[in-house]
Amino acid sequence: MITFVAIGILLWLLGLSLSSPEGFLQASAVMDSFIVKFIMWGILTALAYHIAGGIRHMMMDFGFLGETLQTGKLSAQIAFGITVVLSILAGVLVW
Repeated sequence: MITFVAIGILLWLLGLSLSSPEGFLQASAVMDSFIVKFIMWGILTALAYHIAGGIRHMMMDFGFLGETLQTGKLSAQIAFGITVVLSILAGVLVW
């Protein structure tokens, strides 16, 4: 449910910024706040985690990853590491 709200916020901001030059200035003004930047970073981090976990599960479903406990733990750690890297990159992008 929260993912849909996050995508709605991102699409609203995108639509506002692409509507006109004035809309872009409004979107830029919205993004000037620290709280909005923090929320945007949180949304991007959650979406990165969702994507990394989804790719992990797809690879498991297609049989590219084994179905043992060790492989599951390792793939979860790799997915979490990728999420950390993407979270840092999202922070650089937002700030």
